[in-house]
Amino acid sequence: MKKILVIGPSWVGDMVMSQALYSTLKQQDPDCIIDVMAPAWCKPILERMVEVNQAIEMPLGHGDFNFLGRRALGKQLKQENYTHAFICPNSAKSALIPWFADIPNRTGWKGEMRYGLLNDLRPNKKAFQYMVERYVALAHPKKTMVGSESLGGLEVLPKPNLSIDSELQRNTIQKFQLTHSTDIIGLCPGAEFGPAKKWPENHYAEVAHTMCKQGRHIWLFGSQKDVDTCNGIKQKVPEQFHSQIHVLAGQTSLIEAVDLLGACQTVISNDSGLMHVAAAVGCNVVAVYGSTSPKYTPPLAKNVDIVHTDIDCRPCFKRECEFKHLKCLTELTPISVIDSIRKLESIAVIEVS
Repeated sequence: MKKILVIGPSWVGDMVMSQALYSTLKQQDPDCIIDVMAPAWCKPILERMVEVNQAIEMPLGHGDFNFLGRRALGKQLKQENYTHAFICPNSAKSALIPWFADIPNRTGWKGEMRYGLLNDLRPNKKAFQYMVERYVALAHPKKTMVGSESLGGLEVLPKPNLSIDSELQRNTIQKFQLTHSTDIIGLCPGAEFGPAKKWPENHYAEVAHTMCKQGRHIWLFGSQKDVDTCNGIKQKVPEQFHSQIHVLAGQTSLIEAVDLLGACQTVISNDSGLMHVAAAVGCNVVAVYGSTSPKYTPPLAKNVDIVHTDIDCRPCFKRECEFKHLKCLTELTPISVIDSIRKLESIAVIEVS
């Protein structure tokens, strides 16, 4: 039996997209066992992937080389008798554990100096445009993978699909005293990468105000770092609508956020990990791009609309605007996002009917 260890990514969005690799491995061999090693905070995401047998907590911090610690982990995992390893990160240190575990087949992209650590070294990940393609390509024989065209296009690749626990979802909705209806709007206004990904609070507030006037409820998601941003958006909406706006940032666990996003009809999000979660739980997704590009990590949702400006300096892929104007975000109008919401929801109505 094929028993696989995956060294998973360290970011929420990348972890969600990596599910396409696990789906592909299961398509090739339905009986294979897939264990994924990842940071503790990623475990809840992995536990919602039906392809994953178990999530193994990576006890070493992100960026911590700790050669002896990695050797000890590898020796410990050796008794599991893994037959294959797939290493998603590009670093040399990420390939040490499978090597110390004596896993006979170790696959990954060239990345840092990993000669010897990997014995199925893939030479050129840039031959594949999308991150999800780079994950899926690892599951196929190297000789057949010459570029994106080898995979048949983004539309035919398996899409991330995080399961929703209905009972936990109901309990979480009750815990936060939320109104559960079929037309919740989720807003994800944060971005770990930096301010060049963050659509302005005023713009989010205008969208929230418009939706509130239609009787919709607004749920604001994010980490503790996003609390001030989310509260700022709420305060910019007239007070008469505040009972319809719920700031959940900094209050939910990651898995609670997964289940609550799964209750939203439509989610508006910056290019962030939560954008990929929203796509993977089946929401309509309006994806707002500033300094980055959907030509690398688009949301893999069934119903998605990507909005961005076309000014000359984007995409620059920088954390902060070198020109100090953030026009790629400020000139992206609220009405364009509101139009996207209407378009996606009209499509959903047509599909249901």
